[in-house]
Amino acid sequence: MSFSYPIPSTPRVISPSPTPSEASEAGRETYFAPTTRSAAKHQHHKSPEPITEEKDGDGSSSSSDSSLDKRARTRSRSPGLASIGPAHSRKRRTSGLTPLKTGKKAAVKPESISNGYPVSPAGPNGHLAPYSYSTLQNRWREFSRSPSPLGLIPLHRHYRYLIHKHEIPRKALHVSIGFMTLAFYTNGIQTSAITPWLLSALIPCAATDYLRHRFQSVNRVYIKCLGALMRETEVAGWNGVIWYLLGAYIALRFFPKDIGVMGVLLLSWCDTAASTFGRLYGRYTIRLRSGKSLAGTLAAFLTGLLTAILFWGWLAPRTGTFPDDPPVAFLFTGELGLPHQLTQYLGWKSADATIGGAAAVGLMSLWTGLVASFSEFVDILGWDDNLTIPVLSSLGLWGFLKVFGV
Repeated sequence: MSFSYPIPSTPRVISPSPTPSEASEAGRETYFAPTTRSAAKHQHHKSPEPITEEKDGDGSSSSSDSSLDKRARTRSRSPGLASIGPAHSRKRRTSGLTPLKTGKKAAVKPESISNGYPVSPAGPNGHLAPYSYSTLQNRWREFSRSPSPLGLIPLHRHYRYLIHKHEIPRKALHVSIGFMTLAFYTNGIQTSAITPWLLSALIPCAATDYLRHRFQSVNRVYIKCLGALMRETEVAGWNGVIWYLLGAYIALRFFPKDIGVMGVLLLSWCDTAASTFGRLYGRYTIRLRSGKSLAGTLAAFLTGLLTAILFWGWLAPRTGTFPDDPPVAFLFTGELGLPHQLTQYLGWKSADATIGGAAAVGLMSLWTGLVASFSEFVDILGWDDNLTIPVLSSLGLWGFLKVFGV
């Protein structure tokens, strides 16, 4: 029998087995006897030496092992939990030893900026940091379009859920404008008669908003009267009513009658549906971008689909035309088809490349839902969605019917 290691002339029997330091000193040239069960069990239950993990003030390790200078650490060192406060820190007790402190150090309270979010006393150092307690507590604001701190508008403090969180008065005004648009349409009021009224309301609203930003007394009266319809971010910014009037004016003034009416309806109903369902169910779905969730985008798509079916599939055919309608009042006439050049290239007849009836209404409604969800989701240079939704929706519908309309 051959051995990989040479056996010394006088074997040395060690019981229990040697420590790792002795084994490293002996090297590979020393033979050790097998370890018994009792010795292995004793070595397994033997507690390791304590490791000193504290450092002195100058950064060097502490060399004192005296129990009088150390005590059990009862508070976590996590920077995220340290900001919660002593009431929460008592719930968690961690083992370890920390140097005994002679005096209490004054807690440094984070400074507060104008919008209410706490910031660190020191500036950013370029390193990653865990979530603070305030960030975790206010995480719902990332999904909300009302991200401002509570307290700028008195009514928002008194009706926190009705006005601040769910914006019931604001959404009621949004939805009511859509029904007013349908009432004007069914009564034969032309878009050319509505746009002067929108412009006459836009000018004083913008002038008043400018004055309230120049004079605090005007701003206080303005907020007291219209605070229920405002978001707290609009206290120091432009009121959303201005962008609403401007978007509706562009849609009704520069597009055909049916496209302009549909643009206002999508602004009135799709934006409200996306905001409502996004706040209720956005936490259960993925977040597409900041302030936009999959739940809100799907709600905008379904609302746009149903709105198009209601308008082009039922209301417009039932209402019909009026004697004072402009020459091209309706861009969608109930039929859709491929472009003439593409039809000739494929060698099809015009009848084969055209659909009508329920199929055309369904395809047009599907495209309307896609346009509504896209215009509600996209963010263009931070512009207000009350302006971008009617303009982008009208552009999308107008371009689609210019290509596939018959």
